[in-house]
Amino acid sequence: MSPIENESCMHIAEVERDTGIGKDTLRVWERRYGFPKPLRDEDGERIYPVDQIEQLRILRRLIDKGMRPGKVVGLNTGELQQLLDSHTAQDIDPEHYGFCSSLLKLIRLHRGQELRESLNRILVKEGIQSFITQTVVPMNSIVGNAWLRGEMSIPEEHLYTEQVQNVIRHAIQLQTAGVHPPRILLTTFPDEEHGLGLLLVEAMCTTEGAQCTSLGPRIPLADIAQYARDANFDVIAISFSGAYPKRDVFKDLAQFRAMLPESIAIWVGGAGIGHRRIDLPNVIAHNNIERVPELVTSWRQAHDH
Repeated sequence: MSPIENESCMHIAEVERDTGIGKDTLRVWERRYGFPKPLRDEDGERIYPVDQIEQLRILRRLIDKGMRPGKVVGLNTGELQQLLDSHTAQDIDPEHYGFCSSLLKLIRLHRGQELRESLNRILVKEGIQSFITQTVVPMNSIVGNAWLRGEMSIPEEHLYTEQVQNVIRHAIQLQTAGVHPPRILLTTFPDEEHGLGLLLVEAMCTTEGAQCTSLGPRIPLADIAQYARDANFDVIAISFSGAYPKRDVFKDLAQFRAMLPESIAIWVGGAGIGHRRIDLPNVIAHNNIERVPELVTSWRQAHDH
């Protein structure tokens, strides 16, 4: 392998960080399914070419949607992408597919102002919760798929994210400040760089009248725990994106749970949770944004509010 080709590859630890697929899982797939097919560097260490990394990214998204590795590992990129597009289309209400297509067109034409105006019109028409579940969530999948196919640049993806965040933050500010329990602290762990999922949860909780405080992403665990104890929060909501190292989720949550009194509930969600069960005291895991109002209602019923 030439030096230039070598530079375009990733070592297994880098692949784990990039895709969220653990090193042990990559090795198991290699033995069981014959994919991925790593090369070796001058020291004999596994290195993974760009095309295989792209396949692994799509595989991670499909598995997060509930597909079994044995059904998808080993398919080529085109087959994987077709499968992902098919699953994404099934998740979108036909009535909203046209909205999503028009929004995607604005992103690709770099029309940021028109994109924001379109998002605002949909929000005003549908309300915050329906806007999030019927437009933002499917758009996140569509934009993510376009990026995986190389049909969307990083600046275009950021344009979409920034406009969605601007619209939702403005909508939250227009809501009457929550005066009813639970008091919810929203944040992410230090290795999580993505804050959009957290903002969506905040908006869903705010419309239920809950008292929400967001610290944003990448806060040290000890600082979150200290702040929650000092301010007597009832719930801490944590978001894990698909980019969060999957093998660290349970370990990090267990460490965090031990820092808090069990009376403080922990709600966790996002693509990084997948379909796994989190068996920790007073920790509720979900990966469906539509369930957030139910969590608020259930908490109030349990505490007679």
